[in-house]
Amino acid sequence: MQKITGFLKEVYQELTKCAWLARKDVVRSTFAVSVVVILVAVYVSVVDFGLSVVLGSILGGR
Repeated sequence: MQKITGFLKEVYQELTKCAWLARKDVVRSTFAVSVVVILVAVYVSVVDFGLSVVLGSILGGR
């Protein structure tokens, strides 16, 4: 049990040494990542639909 508490104390000490981003920066970065993920998802969906239509017409699908 002493090893676990010692480990957790060391972890806490190391985390207090970290330079954390400001809340404003975290929110801005999260928003930017969310927008990029949505744009990539839309792009992949459009490409997938377009390829399925083209391949469907070539291969004689429905």
